[in-house]
Amino acid sequence: MIIYNVTVKVDPGVAEAWVYWMKAEHMPELMGTDLFIDCRLCKLLDQDEAEGITYSAQYFCEDMERYNLYIEQHSERLRERSNKRFGGKFIAFRTLMEVIS
Repeated sequence: MIIYNVTVKVDPGVAEAWVYWMKAEHMPELMGTDLFIDCRLCKLLDQDEAEGITYSAQYFCEDMERYNLYIEQHSERLRERSNKRFGGKFIAFRTLMEVIS
């Protein structure tokens, strides 16, 4: 199993709207690609929130083939929507993990 993890530091002034948008729009749209089998949104604890609130969006897929299809066919469009909606109000970095056990 593969976990596509997106860690995002969000401006406190838009954090509530960003969380709502993630849960109501972005994550359902990503899941609608049928390439992932589950997702979750977490808030990181014990973080200095002076410059933003940090979240981790995790998307689970069965294999690298499905992940690569997502990157090739959907990721650019979804990233553009994020930037259009909240551009300049967040910083994101992405990691890819493989579940060992």
